Amino acid sequence: MKRLFPEYTYGSGPRSGCWWDETIAAPDWPVLQDDLSVDVAIIGGGFTGVTAALFLGQAGLSVAVLEAETPGWGASGRNGGFCCRGGSKLSDRGMARRYGVEGAESFARAKVDAVNLVADLLEAHQIEADVHSKGETALAHTARAMEKLRRSADDGGCLHEVADLPRLGLGGDFFGGYSVPVGFGLNPRKYLFGIANAAASVGVRFFQKTMARDITKTSASFDVRTASGRIKASNVLICTNGYSSENMPEWLSGRYMPAQSTVLVTRPLTEAEVSAQGWTSDQMSYDTRNLLHYFRLMPDRRFLFGMRGGLRSSPKAEAAIRQKVQRDFKVMFPAWADVDVTNMWSGMVCLTQDLTPFAGPVPGQNGMFAGLAYHGNGVAMGTYCGRALSRMVLGQDAELPEPMARPPRRFPLGSWRRALMPPAYALMALADL
Repeated sequence: MKRLFPEYTYGSGPRSGCWWDETIAAPDWPVLQDDLSVDVAIIGGGFTGVTAALFLGQAGLSVAVLEAETPGWGASGRNGGFCCRGGSKLSDRGMARRYGVEGAESFARAKVDAVNLVADLLEAHQIEADVHSKGETALAHTARAMEKLRRSADDGGCLHEVADLPRLGLGGDFFGGYSVPVGFGLNPRKYLFGIANAAASVGVRFFQKTMARDITKTSASFDVRTASGRIKASNVLICTNGYSSENMPEWLSGRYMPAQSTVLVTRPLTEAEVSAQGWTSDQMSYDTRNLLHYFRLMPDRRFLFGMRGGLRSSPKAEAAIRQKVQRDFKVMFPAWADVDVTNMWSGMVCLTQDLTPFAGPVPGQNGMFAGLAYHGNGVAMGTYCGRALSRMVLGQDAELPEPMARPPRRFPLGSWRRALMPPAYALMALADL
């Protein structure tokens, strides 16, 4: 494996304290110990890989999913649980300039379709994932940001002026907001394991602690080698997102950028504490900063609060970003400044230079496909791309919008591209003022 961040990033340090681990036990997948022959080998056991496995298994193909760590270890088992429209960091205008009005509209439809796909899977497989929230709400952090919300309020949502927020139970120092009816919050670990159980029921085989160390293309198939076994597969799906490797495959090198996100969860709040802050809604919400905060009151009355911003990864850097998250939480929700924070953790999201997701064939590797770069919205978009990849393997129309079908360009600086992030984050922070 050839990864961008230091070894600490891919160990237990950033993940320690993840609340979701306490809500459901992980399935006990075996470790691959011998040779296996399948139609499809899937590298990565997160939303993308597990969803692809489910659809391929339902189609009658033999499938093996290789998870380098334990079930739910990566971003899919430690994210904020926001199933919402997203997947790109391009504005609607930027999307239209780059891909035309038709391309922008097709991507907008895909974002809604992705959320609906998750809802359909939850219902079809009777997955109890603590679903709540009717859509999502953007909350303006400045008067200027509120003006921007007013100008863009044209997609079927509801604009909230500052005087509206208290009666909506959205108490805080905000300048107004905008709600859209699409999306919901959930427990991502319960959702992931529910999809995995459904896939296992149609014959998909899952392996944990089974890192793919090498993938070799032969005349008729691929050889995927692990520390203790080998898989021969007609097709390979790369579904590793922010935990990808620069050399698996080599084509991926330089085409993705991992970035850190950190989350905290409080103890359950009392009704008096909820009322004191004025945040009584279970609406999943985020502020309008470029380096945004995202937050929601969960069904058990714990409050989840997360943010972007960590650029380094080490024990010292992890301690610093966790302190930063707690400071921001206390500033934004001062009535809860003394409430115990019981859980904190960090994980990696994934970006591309084009600021759009990708799902498609790997050039020069017939039978290999990749799906990645959900820009912090992997619950819905990772699921959507997993289904798209399964359709590609089956020779079906993946029905992908053009912004997602274009292969991502390489970042400047190659393996040194992380150096681009500090100045980019500094500019975004200035724009947030």
